[in-house]
Amino acid sequence: MRAVRENTAAPEPAPRTTWEALTEAVRETGGYPTRAQAEHLTRLVLTALGGHLTGDERVALAQSLPPEAGHLIAAQIPLPHPLTAREFVDSVSTQIPDSTPATARWDVSSVLTAVSTTIGPDLTDQVLSQLPRGYALLFGRAELAAAMA
Repeated sequence: MRAVRENTAAPEPAPRTTWEALTEAVRETGGYPTRAQAEHLTRLVLTALGGHLTGDERVALAQSLPPEAGHLIAAQIPLPHPLTAREFVDSVSTQIPDSTPATARWDVSSVLTAVSTTIGPDLTDQVLSQLPRGYALLFGRAELAAAMA
């Protein structure tokens, strides 16, 4: 007699938003004139972010975003050590024509703030737990120092 195995895998969560809604949120957050510009920046930032996350947080983030965005995260090979927030912004800046440090920070923050709003505070906390200090500001959050006793 053959044993029947139960499917114990958790169902994949449905994306909370569409690609169009995510890129529109980026467009509004960053004040970009066109959705095409917001889409381009979203692709650049999410591709860069994908190399900085591993494990459950990476999977949860990819599943919580629209499929187009989730694929950008999941397709990247994780780096051995994530870049600092400043290095991350600088690396994205090299891919944006006529970018300055200030405009690159704005662009990265516009995308990551829209992502944070899309995925919610709990998953944002999990993602930030994998990244070096300084990323919270890029996700539109205050970075609080731990209290010393």
